[in-house]
Amino acid sequence: MLQQTQVERVVPRWLAWLERWPDPESLAAASPGDVIREWQGLGYNRRALSLHRAACAIAADGWPDDLTALPGVGPYTAAAIRNQAYGDAVLPVDTNVARIQERTRHSFGPETLQALFDLGSTVCLARVPRCGICPLAAECPSRGLRYEPLRKQSRFEGSFRQRRAALLRLVAERARPLEEVDREAVESLERDGLVVVEADRVVLPA
Repeated sequence: MLQQTQVERVVPRWLAWLERWPDPESLAAASPGDVIREWQGLGYNRRALSLHRAACAIAADGWPDDLTALPGVGPYTAAAIRNQAYGDAVLPVDTNVARIQERTRHSFGPETLQALFDLGSTVCLARVPRCGICPLAAECPSRGLRYEPLRKQSRFEGSFRQRRAALLRLVAERARPLEEVDREAVESLERDGLVVVEADRVVLPA
């Protein structure tokens, strides 16, 4: 849920999610449609299906030794789970951590993870780092440097992503006649497994 979604938006949804589905087995027993409905408002809805598929895999076969075998779990997410859930000595390297390591030219141990997260999100910022208050500034070879702006994601307002999201919200409320909805958005959502067309109606997957 925290991937590209703000913490303050995630916390109440995460708590509600755990109350409804406290373990992989209960989540696996839910329908994909229910999972998509519960996810509404968090964005990037394919994550909901990946989470559901991962829960189904865990319920059927247990937790794999290699967490990247689970749907939607890449090397970073696997490392984060291992570090924070299992206590394994592995450092998950996200954008913030990679930026700090590159600028300081120092490799950090897994025990520094939360400190690096906080440092990267509040002090060692992407464009204009706040070197004056950085605890690593004295030995940082990049102190005082400024950086070119990163390429921003295209605007959501008026985008095809917005059309997809709007249609999915409508279908989450109730089935919609195919003739009344955005066909291009339907086809895109259908390819991602987020909707199904049945008898000329657009519905969530059962």
